[in-house]
Amino acid sequence: MRGLWRDLTDLVLPADCAGCGAPRTELCPRCRTALGGAAPRRVRPVPEPPGLPMVHAAAPYAGEARALLLAHKERGALALAGALGAALAGAVRAGLRPGGPTGRWGSGSVLLVPVPSARWAVRARGHDPVRRMALAAAGELRRTGTPARVAAVLRQRRAVADQAELDARQRLENLADALEVTAGGERLLTGGRVVVVDDLMTTGATLAEAARALRVAVVSRRNGGTAVYEAGTREGRGERRIGARPDRKNWVHGAPEIVAPNVIGEALHAAVVAAPRDSFEINRN
Repeated sequence: MRGLWRDLTDLVLPADCAGCGAPRTELCPRCRTALGGAAPRRVRPVPEPPGLPMVHAAAPYAGEARALLLAHKERGALALAGALGAALAGAVRAGLRPGGPTGRWGSGSVLLVPVPSARWAVRARGHDPVRRMALAAAGELRRTGTPARVAAVLRQRRAVADQAELDARQRLENLADALEVTAGGERLLTGGRVVVVDDLMTTGATLAEAARALRVAVVSRRNGGTAVYEAGTREGRGERRIGARPDRKNWVHGAPEIVAPNVIGEALHAAVVAAPRDSFEINRN
């Protein structure tokens, strides 16, 4: 009911721009440009957690972009979902384009898997912001010719601590084995291109855990209930091969990605609306 009430008030009451406060407009041109004015780029946190898929972000998490994400997430500015979803769709496209960083993405459908919010957070906010943005992003992708749908197949399998005050290593430990795929959800993850989506990447721990849960579910199903990884490396980075369970003591920048052959299409990608400015790659090989 709270979400419905916010939707109704957004329709009938004049609103100021959630990004900069410009009067009588829910999103001014300057703030819209802050979200989608530049081409999305690959982002990589330092240190980089093991298993983190290739991630693209639409904008740095600063200024207007930060204000818009917080307004949508914490203050229920639901009218921003369309613009945020369009920015997220741009980040998805950046990783899926033919000849892009993986060099192997072809045409076909795209499955957006939103990072799940804790139930208490959804109740407190009155909505699930990441799922709402994922639905808007899928609509934008379809509108521009890319078949896309949302599959909310991830869920929390145990409670986790609030991460606001945790550092990168503590976040990784806090989220270890915290997510799982819902019963039967693994059947949706084959035969297409899967993209984990979230509003924000900071340390990468959440996206890495989401990717781990998806890989485990698919590999387990294909091996009759036993998850067996074949060692792999990131594309074109010349890193050493590792086993299925990376040692967290060796958690360093450039940690290899665990890739199971022919699992979840050819690779697993991630996309976010925003990431810290220093995580954006500029001319990194």
